[in-house]
Amino acid sequence: MPRPTDRIARHATGSRPSDYDTLKEAISERYETLSKRLQQVAEYALAHPDDMALETIAVIAERAKVPPSSLIRFAKALGFDGFTRMQRLFRDRLVSRTPTYDDRIKRLSEEQRSGGQPLPSMMLDDVAAAGIEGLDRLRQEMPLERLNAAIAILGKARLVYVIAQRRAFPVASYMAYLLNELGRPACLLDGVGGMLDQQKRAILPDDAVVAISFQPYAADVAGIAERCLDDGTPLIGITDGPLSPIARSADVSFEVIESEAHGFRPLSAAMCLALALSVSLGHHLAADAR
Repeated sequence: MPRPTDRIARHATGSRPSDYDTLKEAISERYETLSKRLQQVAEYALAHPDDMALETIAVIAERAKVPPSSLIRFAKALGFDGFTRMQRLFRDRLVSRTPTYDDRIKRLSEEQRSGGQPLPSMMLDDVAAAGIEGLDRLRQEMPLERLNAAIAILGKARLVYVIAQRRAFPVASYMAYLLNELGRPACLLDGVGGMLDQQKRAILPDDAVVAISFQPYAADVAGIAERCLDDGTPLIGITDGPLSPIARSADVSFEVIESEAHGFRPLSAAMCLALALSVSLGHHLAADAR
């Protein structure tokens, strides 16, 4: 039986969500019980919350590639009497969120394209702008209690294992390096030489694992997450949403949404989170030693 996205706050099954955070939890917890069509709506809703807040049912249905009636059935499956009531929670998220760099970034991109800026310069500016947007979203939407829960898990662990593959691998490598430098023994599960199976056999229940993966999720990373769930090894996930296989297995899961620049996503926010967790843990360990 999968764990919830994290154990800090659980949504009561059967109750209607009252804000965006509990709505996300409800979607994650009920995802496996939904029909395939409604799962498609759930995936779109979590990936495009601004569209869910601002667009009409017809536009959302077209973009999600579902009939408009599916949106209404999705809302009712979550306890709402119609789509409009559910949409209010998505709108509340926009209203409560402090204005950030989003509008500036969009204006900057429009100016660059209309001004005929050279491609290398435009790419540098756009990638930097996307990084700023991802970092600002991370800073505004990251709950302090989730950071504290992750630091507590890492602080108690005998050994911390860190795993990621493909584009997320630099984040895992950097975090393993930081943890070792800051006094918390860490092992990078890199699978070099096809030795990942041998490496993961060393993981014990009193260790902790940090699993990092974004769509399309790496099968080996998802497999490690499932192993932690089965063995009772504490797992911290860094991923891109509550429907990720990493999030569904994690004790504490961090949702990191990197903004896109011309089809490429920088790792600015994920690197920042890895650094913040590692350095905070270093201070935690130093304080305990004193």
